[in-house]
Amino acid sequence: MEPDAEIVRRVRAGESALFEVLMRRHNQRVYRVVRAVLKDEAAVEDVMQQAYINAFTHLHQFEDRSQFSTWLIRIALHEAFGTRRNVRADQDGGEVMDTLMSPQADPERQAYAQELGRVLEAAVDALPETYRTVFMLRDIEGLSTIETGEGLGLGEEAVKTRLHRARAMIRRAVAERIGEAGPSAFQFHATRCDRVVGHVLMWIADASRTEA
Repeated sequence: MEPDAEIVRRVRAGESALFEVLMRRHNQRVYRVVRAVLKDEAAVEDVMQQAYINAFTHLHQFEDRSQFSTWLIRIALHEAFGTRRNVRADQDGGEVMDTLMSPQADPERQAYAQELGRVLEAAVDALPETYRTVFMLRDIEGLSTIETGEGLGLGEEAVKTRLHRARAMIRRAVAERIGEAGPSAFQFHATRCDRVVGHVLMWIADASRTEA
């Protein structure tokens, strides 16, 4: 698999269609990051699309010494926080996830795991935002403490403290019933992925025609 940095280089060189590879590679992560800030699913897709457009427009500012995923997360969070501020103005785990199901789990057990996924989503949504964003990035998406801190503009100790408190809140809310439903929560399914990618690619095509 070609590294992100090489694909970025090729997009910068004029192969703009390859930006689709970056979007599809990072859609799940970007979705979960934005979903940690916004609970309105329609707004989440709009923010994702704008975040990708912003990333494409400013791709020349990406520095190879950093991870593309971390850079993209910063853009997505910035757009999500801005959207949330506008909405408000207009209106004036790791440790909690114990093993639940085996790869060959029976249908009843799978259905139970799906229900626990919904329980987890509700519990995460109930967290204060400062804890919810850290929990989503670390325990749901699997980013490192450093990556999470870079994305949110926090020090490592602040990330660890917030994660510890978020896990405690989740444990109180759902006890040990979470199991392996965690990674299945907040899924960004194929149809939604295609929709976001399609809109962004249309924007890129229109922008290219305008420049020509």
